[in-house]
Amino acid sequence: MENTINTRSIILDILIEINEKGMYSNIILRNALAKYRYLQHSDRAFISRVVKGTVERKITLDYCINSLSKVKINKMKPVIRNILRMSAYQIIFMDSVTDYAVCNEAVKLARSRKFVNLGGFVNGVLRNLCREKDALLDENKMTDSIRYSTPEWLVDYWKEAYGEEKAKELLKSQYTKRCLSIRCNTTKCSPKELADLLEKQGIKVTVPGYPAEALLIEDYDYIEKLDEFNKGYFTIQDISSMLVGSILNPPENALVMDVCAAPGSKTTHVAELLKGRGRVISRDLTEQKVALIEENLERLDLKNVKTECFDARITDEEYIGIADAVIADLPCSGLGIIGRKPDIKYNMNRENMDSLAELQREILRAVSAYVKPGGKLIYSTCTLNPRENKENAEWIARTLPFEAADLQIEGAVGNTFEIFPDDTHDGFFISAFVRKE
Repeated sequence: MENTINTRSIILDILIEINEKGMYSNIILRNALAKYRYLQHSDRAFISRVVKGTVERKITLDYCINSLSKVKINKMKPVIRNILRMSAYQIIFMDSVTDYAVCNEAVKLARSRKFVNLGGFVNGVLRNLCREKDALLDENKMTDSIRYSTPEWLVDYWKEAYGEEKAKELLKSQYTKRCLSIRCNTTKCSPKELADLLEKQGIKVTVPGYPAEALLIEDYDYIEKLDEFNKGYFTIQDISSMLVGSILNPPENALVMDVCAAPGSKTTHVAELLKGRGRVISRDLTEQKVALIEENLERLDLKNVKTECFDARITDEEYIGIADAVIADLPCSGLGIIGRKPDIKYNMNRENMDSLAELQREILRAVSAYVKPGGKLIYSTCTLNPRENKENAEWIARTLPFEAADLQIEGAVGNTFEIFPDDTHDGFFISAFVRKE
């Protein structure tokens, strides 16, 4: 079934918000899908596929368009460049819509947005693309930056940090098809019970095995429609992120502090692992972020958490030396999750990464004071950058009164665990320390 002009109009509006106004792609897309939840599943899937694909392949698409157009992409009207991008994505990367239909709908869309005089231009560029796409995408003519639609500085950086072969694996991993990872709320049901409930609704469920609370799901329509989600039987969390709680494995009655906690995935996981008998102090910088944590706590019906709005860069004297564990999952460059949030790669640079590494050390100096002797400090990020990961872990051991705590998990190196993205994991880094007596 061909998608209507209205569906493509929705896609264009979303892309303008992301590409022209700098809004976060995952938030804008999620809000749009919620607004248009009355659409058929196939239409919403089409919107999601084209928006995400157009954003993540933007460098490749712009290269192709610039190769065929006398007017370069950055000189075009915002509406026209985004119509060309979304149409080029369909022509190059999607088989479900004919090239003729894509060109035809693009011209209609341009005219509907009062660019009647540019309909011929749009048609000409796209028809040329239909003819020339194979030559333009010749593997021998493209750089890795164009091939993987990743800024050249990041391609070079990953090659320096991880070597040519691993860097190419990371670049390819952005486009790996992934299931949705969810975490069972074990205070309400078992993973087996949850899996049975979801499978009865035609949802495909895979059990990865570790962590025990993790399930992978696909063939679902809309998460917020599921009673199991609204009743708090599960929450959405990547498996890599779940490993923080599993590695921490808090003892009964522990006091755990999560210092940069929003939206609360790790906070709620630890609260569930404590089975209501310990306490979690869950903090973030703004009231808006704290509200996100509280929203998840209410849905999951967890009572053993106290939320607070607090700047993690400042040491709170009230909590010095009393926490059994501190989770410092800190603001980072996010390079491990560009498969889910592709606009990150266009907004990050080396200077910002260096600034974030310094911010992380500033926060670690402040929050490490909360850990009592013999207590644990977990430092983690969702990035793939040695400066923020390995070097900061080494800095903790060298500078703060902590010693390495071996991670008893396959793939760990001593007290650090770097997870490279695949079809079930985000890119992630976890390190563990024990405060010296």
